[in-house]
Amino acid sequence: MATLSQPDEPDTAPSSWVERFAPLIRAKGTVLDLACGGGRHSRYLNALGYRLVAADIDVSGLSDLSANDDVEIIEADLEAGDWLFAGRRFDGIVVTNYLHRPHLPLLVESLAPGGVLIYESFAKGNEKLGHPRNPAFLLDPAELLEAFGPRLAIVAYEHGIDEEPKPAVRQRICAVRASEPPLVVPP
Repeated sequence: MATLSQPDEPDTAPSSWVERFAPLIRAKGTVLDLACGGGRHSRYLNALGYRLVAADIDVSGLSDLSANDDVEIIEADLEAGDWLFAGRRFDGIVVTNYLHRPHLPLLVESLAPGGVLIYESFAKGNEKLGHPRNPAFLLDPAELLEAFGPRLAIVAYEHGIDEEPKPAVRQRICAVRASEPPLVVPP
């Protein structure tokens, strides 16, 4: 039987990294799910009681969320034009399986004080295991640490090979816009 955290289809299951660190986001806060794809994290976070801003170039898979007053859906080419979220601050920002390097400093600016960034994407070495293979879409070693470490308090960082749902090289970071990370890190 499918549940929110373990649906029948693995492509719709939330990332374990997002599940692990979502509790650090301020209760009932507003979360930006950037490049939300089919909305697996938007659905998961909204079910936890967060207000959501879900943005992507194709939001057709989010029709079930469109009637929800706690979900703002933005259909836009995230890489064209000015940053869509200029002047907005979020209690949490979630980015998975997406890399557009010009956004990295903008993510920091878009975090509210105490805001939590949960980011994971493919890294160099993944080209040997599957897609993406284009270096423009693969993080360099320690790239997330270099991008966010000087401006955010790092809660956790990983870089390595995942075997599930299929082998991939991933880099992940959870960081907080604060002078120090939270005292308690979820297991």
